[in-house]
Amino acid sequence: MSSTDRLQSLAPQDYPGLFQAADAVSVAQQRSYLRAVRARLVLTVAAAVFAAFELPVGGGIELYAVGTALAFIGVMAVELAVAGNRPDKLWYEGRALAESLKTLTWRYVAAAAPFNGERADEEFVERIRALQRNMPEVPPQPSTAPAISERMRAMRSAPLAARKEAYLTFRVRDQQDWYADKAVYHHRRARIFWTLTLIMEVAGIAGALAKAFGLVDFDLAGIVAALVSALAAWNSTRQHNSTATAYVLASHELAAVRDQLSHDLDEQEWSDAVVDAETAISREHTMWHANRAR
Repeated sequence: MSSTDRLQSLAPQDYPGLFQAADAVSVAQQRSYLRAVRARLVLTVAAAVFAAFELPVGGGIELYAVGTALAFIGVMAVELAVAGNRPDKLWYEGRALAESLKTLTWRYVAAAAPFNGERADEEFVERIRALQRNMPEVPPQPSTAPAISERMRAMRSAPLAARKEAYLTFRVRDQQDWYADKAVYHHRRARIFWTLTLIMEVAGIAGALAKAFGLVDFDLAGIVAALVSALAAWNSTRQHNSTATAYVLASHELAAVRDQLSHDLDEQEWSDAVVDAETAISREHTMWHANRAR
């Protein structure tokens, strides 16, 4: 029976309570922000659709013009809500806090610096408090979870060979697989949006020519232009191309890290190698956070 059969990976509930709270805030705010972006883009396209047609009703009122105005009111309401609540900022800051806590946790369970001395527990708690002070924007959430779980202590107290196998399997390999899978996902999404945009542009040309030759009497090209803009805005929000590239590079970097960690290392060499591995993992997320927060 291998050491990883005895040492299981850290489940979300095994991380510090602050990690669980920051992760929950980040996930919830990401969903809220993306819903707002989708609503804004749908309303913008709806305004273009209403503006392309005319439907006069009694009293000299143009019904579709009213629809256009209502759609723009909806866009403005969404914009004000996002500006007031800043779910995007809470998403980025919550994820940054959660990932920083995850890095600290894996350094602790691997018995790597700065948690390779006698004051490891005290140092870990102090680092958590410092992270919380440095990121006050993330709203605090109640938690009954301890700062150091029993599974964290069990992994840390294991022999070096067991810690090494567990870290390689549950941290480095899992993270590398995650990067590789997400790189494929974002690359496919980027191709889909590129194809849809090209199709919409061809449809725009057709719509403009159709109106020029009297085949349609409404602004079809204007509707298509709004759809193209919406696709471009959503693609920019998701950043599929740049994210795919970053994840590809991170997966290759972790391959080199795995090779380094697989060598026969003593405790000091092991500590240095884990620090290098966590630095590599943190580097990708730091770049992600910097790009998103612009």
